[in-house]
Amino acid sequence: MPRTDDPAPSDRRRRVQSAEVGMTVLKALARLGGAASLTTIAQQVGESTAKIHRYLASLMQEELVAQNPATQHYYLGGAAVQIGLAALRQCDPVRLGEVALLRLRDELQVTCFIAVMGNRGPTVLRIEEPALPVTVNTRAGSVMPLLTSATGRAFIGFSGDPVVERMAREEMGAEDTLQALRTQARQQGCATVTDSLQQGISAVAAPIHDAHGHVSAVLTALGASSGFDARPAGPIALAIMREARAISQSLGWAA
Repeated sequence: MPRTDDPAPSDRRRRVQSAEVGMTVLKALARLGGAASLTTIAQQVGESTAKIHRYLASLMQEELVAQNPATQHYYLGGAAVQIGLAALRQCDPVRLGEVALLRLRDELQVTCFIAVMGNRGPTVLRIEEPALPVTVNTRAGSVMPLLTSATGRAFIGFSGDPVVERMAREEMGAEDTLQALRTQARQQGCATVTDSLQQGISAVAAPIHDAHGHVSAVLTALGASSGFDARPAGPIALAIMREARAISQSLGWAA
């Protein structure tokens, strides 16, 4: 016998729909920069101002939304901030990229890894290899050169970090070379190398951005040049850029 106090299916559906609309309002407010007028929020959601006003009132009761008495604009409240901070504390590009590494390894059948900038240069933190890996001198903890590796060139091209600039100049010293690498990477959306780091090895690398747009890590694929398509518009590069964007979005980055 069903419990008499259980809500009817129609009631449950209404509650679920109400929760969905509430989440839609919160996401719209976030897209609008965290603060906006009632009219702007309603336009963003595609609902009437009367309906959105009711949802905003409920969200205010839960401190997910607050209202500026001077402008009457709504903004994300303290509870929403706490939720955001809790999510940010879990924003580890390596942890978030683990599934992507496995997916890329199986899809492309090449070695894939995530590297971060260490005090000696780009450092490999997590690596996945196919069943029959190409023999390369890359393992977790390996430090990659900035100028001759795709990983290093991705940091040069997208980070804008003065520490990276200094380390790159110490490797090469030629400003025009650094500018050429930077321009090429940004035009392509990724960095590529063929036989420059190790003879017979090619690689493609793309940046992973954090919520502030900084390069927090680089996603790289590498393999034997004879069977590795390192073209910026090739399937490997497109897959690496796709996964790097997805990880960046998980970190809160909005392109």
